[in-house]
Amino acid sequence: MQDLQEVFSRIKENQKKQKDINSIYRDALASSQSYQETVEKIKGLREKKNSIEGSIRADFGDELTKLEGIKLDLKTDKELLSDIAISQLMKGQTVEVRDEYENEYEPIFSVKFKKT
Repeated sequence: MQDLQEVFSRIKENQKKQKDINSIYRDALASSQSYQETVEKIKGLREKKNSIEGSIRADFGDELTKLEGIKLDLKTDKELLSDIAISQLMKGQTVEVRDEYENEYEPIFSVKFKKT
């Protein structure tokens, strides 16, 4: 098994390489006249799209309010589901759920590192 620090350092090195290549790519795009013209056309179309969406959104005020409530409920329930699954795992219980079609779902846990 590889050393944790070794893998972490390799990830950081590859992220730096990725950042450098992306920077070169963005510079090449910025110097392309046809790219700049296309970006301007897209900007105009995006503004038109947003105005159309805004007018339609005004017609569906109640439904969109309900949608926001549903989104909040889903987020809360997903957090609750995660908390319950972790609690069951810590107790040594089996962690799985089934949908209405009897399909089994098992949890996927991940670890992330945050700079301290």
